[in-house]
Amino acid sequence: MEAMAESVAFKHPPQIIPSSSQQQKQKLPQQEKQKQHFPSHLDTPDVSPRARILCEILTRALLQDIESALSSSGIPPLAETVEEVLKLSYGSPSAAVKFFRWAGLAQKHSAYAWNLMVDLLGKNEMFEPMWDAIRSMKQEGVLSMATFVSVFGSYCIAGRINEAVMTFDVMDKYGIQQDVVAVNSLLSAICREDNHTSKALEFFERIKTKVPPDGDTFAILLEGWEKEGNATKAKNTFGEMVIRVGWSPQNMSAYDAFLTTLVRGSQAEEAIKFLQVMKKQNCLPGLKFFSNALDILNKLNDSTQAVPLWDIMVGSGLVPNLIMYNAMIGLVCNNNDIDNAYRFLDEMVFHGAFPDSLTYNMIFQCLIKNKKVCAAGKFFYEMIKNEWPPMHSNCAEAITMLFESDDPETAIEIWNYMIENHVLPLDESANALLIGLRNMGRLSEVRRFADDMLDRRINIYESTMAKLKNSFYKEGRSARDTYDSLSRRWKAS
Repeated sequence: MEAMAESVAFKHPPQIIPSSSQQQKQKLPQQEKQKQHFPSHLDTPDVSPRARILCEILTRALLQDIESALSSSGIPPLAETVEEVLKLSYGSPSAAVKFFRWAGLAQKHSAYAWNLMVDLLGKNEMFEPMWDAIRSMKQEGVLSMATFVSVFGSYCIAGRINEAVMTFDVMDKYGIQQDVVAVNSLLSAICREDNHTSKALEFFERIKTKVPPDGDTFAILLEGWEKEGNATKAKNTFGEMVIRVGWSPQNMSAYDAFLTTLVRGSQAEEAIKFLQVMKKQNCLPGLKFFSNALDILNKLNDSTQAVPLWDIMVGSGLVPNLIMYNAMIGLVCNNNDIDNAYRFLDEMVFHGAFPDSLTYNMIFQCLIKNKKVCAAGKFFYEMIKNEWPPMHSNCAEAITMLFESDDPETAIEIWNYMIENHVLPLDESANALLIGLRNMGRLSEVRRFADDMLDRRINIYESTMAKLKNSFYKEGRSARDTYDSLSRRWKAS
């Protein structure tokens, strides 16, 4: 502790550590504003009263007065209080150093407090003081892997990847083993930063003969390639993974990242080939991957690859839910694949995913769009039998399609169903019905339905009335009088 207590001009680290000549000149933080506002995060119930008072001193007192103010507070620097204050002091690193030094005069710091101090200094890019703290930790015998994991992260967040790698290289000089956990910690810190997976790969290529990688090593690299969308590098890394560590269900996160990279990179066909190999090795990924992959393919409107991917998923015993079924049915319907839509509808109940209004309406809309007249009629009856009524927009489109396809009776039945079951709004379907009857020359029915619509205060469009007028006026005086009577009612309404 004395080494730390005496230093905090913090001495330069020994030469085995990345030296200032190897770094761009470090910027120690400008003297923090000597008077600061009371941090809002201190005004929360989970901050202890002691820590709140000490933090207020650190943020309000002048730097040169901090230690005397802390001593005057009468609050003993208990280990848990020190740790709490350090956690809350990342925004005031110079004040935190003075607090740490003051607290250390009363009793030895815990290993956790030391690690917090190292992390606080590193996250504020105070790297020379950070290394001096590490040297003091070595003297105190409290250095651990966690210390170096923090240093890796601080350097990588600052974009100083080379210094992070050099830190790994000197770990053993500080009594910390350069094992696969250390390797993975450094790789993870590098890959967390954008577009640095190639740097991680460089380090991996250098260290892999000295420290044999494990499944986590490859998972970290593959997740990096996934984030960067580099399918080519992902394939290379995955190939080496299979050679070095073989197949294992424990490596699922690596498989997920690799396959997702392929799917997102428009290589779903390749992903399906790998899935077939994985299935033979009993290493298929879980439902999370399939759900994400199908979502990607859905956004790409790629049913060609989504259907075989789906079949692998279901064939492996994974049970999709209603949301996934609806997404797939929507996708195949968008691609006019009614056969697969029917197939998914039939099989979903066996997996406990019961169709809902969206399920039925997507299929009904697909049938209408593709002018499947008989199939649409039958499906309409199945919908109302299962108590999932068609949406009003589908009803309007169905009525139009059925009149155009010479099936007015089913169109009228859909209208009557809408009236009886209050499928609202009715306007669009009402006008479709009138135009359909008018096109078939069934003007007496037009008048009957139009009168009923006006009674129900349903809006008949001006464009519809114009078309009706044209047809009625062609049929002679009687028909003209009928239209004029209807028109007066329409205008009055």
